[in-house]
Amino acid sequence: MAKKNDAKNYKPWYSSRFNNVTEVADYWKTNYADLFRKTSLFTEAFYSSTLPPEVLEAVAANLTILKSPTVLRQYDGRLWSWEGCGDDGGCCHGSCTHVWNYAQAVPHLFPTLERSLRNTEFCENQNKLGHQGFRANMPISPLKHDFHAAADGQLGGIMKVHRDWRISGNNEWLAKIYPMVKMSMDYCIKTWDPRSKGIVEEPHHNTYDIEFWGPDGMCTSFYLGALQSLIAMGKFLQKDVTRYEDLYAKGKTYLETNLYNGEYFFQHIEYKELNAPNPAKAQSFGGDYSEEAVAILQKEGPKYQYGTGCLSDGVLGTWIGAMCGINDIVDAKKIKSHLLSVHKYNLKKDLSEHANPQRPAFALGHDGGLLLCSWPKGGKLSLPFVYSDEVWTGIEYQVASHLMLSGNPNEGLEIVRYCRDRYDGRIRNPFNEYECGHWYARAMSSYGLLQGLTGIRYDAVDKTLHINNRLNKDFTCFISTATGFGTVSLKNGKPLVKVSHGNINIDKTIINDKIVTE
Repeated sequence: MAKKNDAKNYKPWYSSRFNNVTEVADYWKTNYADLFRKTSLFTEAFYSSTLPPEVLEAVAANLTILKSPTVLRQYDGRLWSWEGCGDDGGCCHGSCTHVWNYAQAVPHLFPTLERSLRNTEFCENQNKLGHQGFRANMPISPLKHDFHAAADGQLGGIMKVHRDWRISGNNEWLAKIYPMVKMSMDYCIKTWDPRSKGIVEEPHHNTYDIEFWGPDGMCTSFYLGALQSLIAMGKFLQKDVTRYEDLYAKGKTYLETNLYNGEYFFQHIEYKELNAPNPAKAQSFGGDYSEEAVAILQKEGPKYQYGTGCLSDGVLGTWIGAMCGINDIVDAKKIKSHLLSVHKYNLKKDLSEHANPQRPAFALGHDGGLLLCSWPKGGKLSLPFVYSDEVWTGIEYQVASHLMLSGNPNEGLEIVRYCRDRYDGRIRNPFNEYECGHWYARAMSSYGLLQGLTGIRYDAVDKTLHINNRLNKDFTCFISTATGFGTVSLKNGKPLVKVSHGNINIDKTIINDKIVTE
């Protein structure tokens, strides 16, 4: 039981369990044999997987983030994290929601800790209007609400509540948090979709540290995924979700019809027909508009957009949805087409001729890597979003996982190999994939590669094991649930679950959308 926090400053969790280092040492000595045994069980289960080595390496190497200073746990046991770490301090505080969206390791390995993030987001970080700050205070306490909410962070949080409920099977937790989740959803609708079109069109802050103006594939896919999540949770709790069903239907049609060019999804830049003030006078991380920027505004629209570009995160909300147990948010054929376009246009096998004025050290020279955005059909903006020419491992892994889910494992594995080749120990530390700092949390999207290749997902609410084999051959893969961990094997179409620790109560197994055991 955690002790009461009497200090105004941060107190680590271990200080509520132990009075001094002697007690820590005594605990270690007393429990060493049991700790070693459980660690060995985990190691053996994880490395008994037959998945491609680059996948196991990408997942395992980034689990080191959980042992780095990026991740903290305060006195009451709740998780609080940086985005990454500088050489002498944390970088970008507050369990940033739109960065931690990508990280899939914690909800499966430590689901109780992950739910503590949801409790912070929908309680201390959210006010009575439903506005949610995307950076938590340290120690965790109510926020000032003096800046934009982050559309991808807040909408992603709604999907993650669905995921964490499904992983935990905790219906009481869902019932308790649902009113705050609904309040959050209603705020998102009022703020970014005031005309009830089912799209995010008013200026919306996001993980690129700027606001997108007008509807785009990335954040509208988040919106549709959040609506689907709320509908599923609401129906389980016997709530009226008619309004959200109507918005979802309209938004899906709009996205697939008006924001898809036959090859990939894009952004329709808009600012004149919105409720928001002139972009040159709006509050933004992007700073003031110079005379040159005002001239570009009149010709191209607000600075830092992507417009006709092929964005690697262009359907990110549908990947987050799949990781959260919400599928078929958008037409699967169009999602597949978008992802194959990202692979075709954004994956560069050699970056020697690529100009990147921002942070080239992530990938440069003869490195290969996946660009955040490209403009294969022309129309690159004079001032596109500032990170567009960069390469981020967290985005590489989510695209790779999404390609696998969409039936293109080879293209996904190619991206993973280029990423891990950069972190082979010769130039970059293989256990430290950096972005804004070392041990950057977004890189834990690599855990999603397990689900990407195998479709393995355990639903504790329905006690159902889902398998969707994208390897086209027998496999063994690690699985971790809220109650136990072990391996799932598929041999000649028949599943075998081996529990290494705890228990996994399975009433039904679904393989490739067909019930095989019940």
